[in-house]
Amino acid sequence: MQASDTIRAQSERLDGKELSIGLVQARFNASVTDALAQACKEQLLELGVNAEDITHVTVPGALEIAVALQALAETEKFDALVAVGCIIRGETYHFELVANESGAGVSRVALDYGVPIANAILTTESLDQAVARQVEKGRDAAYVAVEMANLMESLA
Repeated sequence: MQASDTIRAQSERLDGKELSIGLVQARFNASVTDALAQACKEQLLELGVNAEDITHVTVPGALEIAVALQALAETEKFDALVAVGCIIRGETYHFELVANESGAGVSRVALDYGVPIANAILTTESLDQAVARQVEKGRDAAYVAVEMANLMESLA
């Protein structure tokens, strides 16, 4: 395969037309998660996903994301899902628990339901680190969701 073939295949995978995307956003650390979700939705639109084909729901925190993803996956209406959250290290072990369990929950839903999930749950040491990543990671999640939805369709 030549480089031009690889670029063409990748650009075809980034066509969001006719895709239905579900986005689950944790409200905890809302200033960051609002920016993540907004950047993701804007990039989805730029990739051709119709606004009416983006379903955006919110949950209290990162630990609740997986159950909402599962509920969306069970509808079989979505080509891909996006998880948006922000976990900032504090002074207790709680950070590790929430980071590990939320990530495991997202992966479990993706594998159990065979639906791609772009994981944009930030895990940072500080609010400054989260703010520095919020737009880029939101956009990245949109790219991942669209590319993986198209890849899964091509493999079916």
